[in-house]
Amino acid sequence: MIQDSYANIPQRVKAAFIDSIVLLGMIYGVSELFALFETVPTAARVIAFICVFVLYDPVLTSIYGGTMGHSFSGIQVKRDGDRLSNISFPIAVLRFLLKATLGWVSLLTVSGNTKKQALHDLAAGSVVIEETKNS
Repeated sequence: MIQDSYANIPQRVKAAFIDSIVLLGMIYGVSELFALFETVPTAARVIAFICVFVLYDPVLTSIYGGTMGHSFSGIQVKRDGDRLSNISFPIAVLRFLLKATLGWVSLLTVSGNTKKQALHDLAAGSVVIEETKNS
């Protein structure tokens, strides 16, 4: 059995920084897309931006096991106790909302347990592990 290597705080911060840049790029892209149209209702703009911001993390985490930031940082989000399974979309939404609400406070709890789980990971039943390299 392969021993899990759990992600540390610097890896998680690196992933969050990369994701911030990706999200800014996506929001810029949506803005440019809207600029192609003569009039776009404010409500449509708000909904689009909320969807980009709120769905980016949960969709990628549930399908691919992490965001682009996670991938570039060499880490993945998996179910606690099952390193082969991604968390489900509803659980990924819960995890994201808790992470966004608690912010850095949640991240500061990583060093408080053996699996390096933040509060949002504990609530979602997830762990963040280093990617295994296939040789």
